[in-house]
Amino acid sequence: MFSHVMIGSNDIERSKKFYDAVLGIFGAGEGTRNVAPSGHTRLFYRHDGSSFGVSEPINGEPATFANGGTIGFKCNSAEQVKEFHDTAVAHGGQTCEAPPGLRESSMGAMHLGYVRDPDGNKLCAVYRGK
Repeated sequence: MFSHVMIGSNDIERSKKFYDAVLGIFGAGEGTRNVAPSGHTRLFYRHDGSSFGVSEPINGEPATFANGGTIGFKCNSAEQVKEFHDTAVAHGGQTCEAPPGLRESSMGAMHLGYVRDPDGNKLCAVYRGK
């Protein structure tokens, strides 16, 4: 359904350090730096048919996070949810909501871990089991 997700950053170098580490746990590797014709810098992470981008805002205004928005990353295990969370916090992210772990909901049981990146974007690691 989605081709990519792009978020804004006010400090592309800080974001690169954060996302290189966090998305590295999925095997995405380092972000590819790209300078657009407009002169703003972007980072692209590609893995398993998905793309995730981080960009200086093209309009020159400060980047802001989406209030009420969450970007979810599919994990392969409950342990990977914890690794995602812990790696994010170790690289400048902040934990939010409950600690990572098993949650029961109307959609069934799943392991979740929520963090905010250094720019305030809310990220979720999720493992739904098999």
